[in-house]
Amino acid sequence: MNKLLTSIFALAVSSVTAFSVHAQEIKGDAKAGEQKIAMCIGCHGIQGYKASFPEVVRVPMISGQNAKYIVSSLNAYKKGERKHPTMRGIAESLSEQDMADLGAYYEQHGNIAPASKLPKAASAKVSELLQKGACVSCHGENFNQPIDPSYPKLGGQYKDYLYVALKSYKVENQATWGRNNGVMGGIAKQYTNAELKAISAYIASLPGELRVVPQSRFR
Repeated sequence: MNKLLTSIFALAVSSVTAFSVHAQEIKGDAKAGEQKIAMCIGCHGIQGYKASFPEVVRVPMISGQNAKYIVSSLNAYKKGERKHPTMRGIAESLSEQDMADLGAYYEQHGNIAPASKLPKAASAKVSELLQKGACVSCHGENFNQPIDPSYPKLGGQYKDYLYVALKSYKVENQATWGRNNGVMGGIAKQYTNAELKAISAYIASLPGELRVVPQSRFR
């Protein structure tokens, strides 16, 4: 198992390195990004907003998220590696510059001081599950300090969203649902859905920097 995780980690690092080199070619402009959020705020700008596909689930908090992760995820939707129909339709309409600008905007949009609340200790069972997947080796201490900015901050994210996202890496041969990622797929498939739910609940309980910043029109 350790050999498998080492191989997965090496693949992840090489993939991130290739992406990072590409991302350096395009610099995001937060001010420009603010003019391009019309398709985002109807879901991500409403506190507690829930989507109904693939099941009823809160859409993720993205204000305060790493810019490079936002770009990486949008590219995954555009390429069909993530198969959510609505997000893919939006991503396909965006240029690389649009994605970079949106990433820059949302990274600074939730720019707040790190939470001072002490993180909750994981139970013995959850700690064992996290060690099994070597989760902290990529997502960092308290799931808020990923080793590369193209990985997401996860601490404090909605537990229902985290659970559905993790389950989606186990889905195969579905046209409109699932995520194709060799690293996360290999990790997620080690767990039962009940175990993924326990992991999600723990990560959601941690203090984090992610939040929803309602747009003035929705306040």
